[in-house]
Amino acid sequence: MTRFVNNVKTAVFLGLMFGIILLIGSRWGGLGLTIALLLGGGMNLVAYFFSDRIALASMKAKEVNASTAPDLITMVSRLARNANLPMPRVYVCPQQAPNAFATGRSPRHAAVAVTHGALQLLSFDELEGVMAHELAHVKNRDTLISCVAATIAGVISYIGWMAMWFGDRDNPLAGIVMFFVAPMAAALIQMAISRSREFVADADGAAIAGTPNGLVGALQKLDAAARGTPLHDGRLNAQNHMFIVQPFSGRAMGRLFTTHPSTAKRIEKLQALRQA
Repeated sequence: MTRFVNNVKTAVFLGLMFGIILLIGSRWGGLGLTIALLLGGGMNLVAYFFSDRIALASMKAKEVNASTAPDLITMVSRLARNANLPMPRVYVCPQQAPNAFATGRSPRHAAVAVTHGALQLLSFDELEGVMAHELAHVKNRDTLISCVAATIAGVISYIGWMAMWFGDRDNPLAGIVMFFVAPMAAALIQMAISRSREFVADADGAAIAGTPNGLVGALQKLDAAARGTPLHDGRLNAQNHMFIVQPFSGRAMGRLFTTHPSTAKRIEKLQALRQA
């Protein structure tokens, strides 16, 4: 039920973003809308095909194999079979901040990565829950969903910018409002989509691992540790949606602008699965 509800939310949020484009296009359509679609779509098409390389390079990730990390490879291989997925590439990142992420445009081009900090902090069952969560993102093609949402948000931002400078000269205030309101609305919806996908990945990851227990323990540890050991200084905020817990940069973040639900809410939903 949780998975169904959050999938519906994702569809609704994407529909809302399309609705914003149609609303803006009805007033500032034509050439401006076409240019925005081409620019936004082109940028995110590049991101879709190269996001895995960008993400892994930014984290200085090193690929591991059965010789260099036999236990991790065996674990991921078993979980991939449980999820009926091809074996993804597996990476370890040198950061001490505990975290993990999945990337790649499709299950056949997927990669999962975990930091040194997570390997040191988590027990076997907790690490298994984390990797199962990341494989759930792969199975559900959440990279594609994020790319679509980012494309739409980018188009809306471009349209808002053009409305500001080339909008209705008879009503310049409308252009100013559109410049601020439309991109803000798109960003909020994009964050909401990211949060809904995390709930789905939690539920599906628990199913892949066979139990939610490991993921519950991992989320508790990762959330607490991330607050004490920031993953980055804010320069990688565009990649926050990839990680299993929201990376902390030492700055306060409004709830509406977070890419992840609260850890307490995620744990609450996972614990409900135990009783289902």
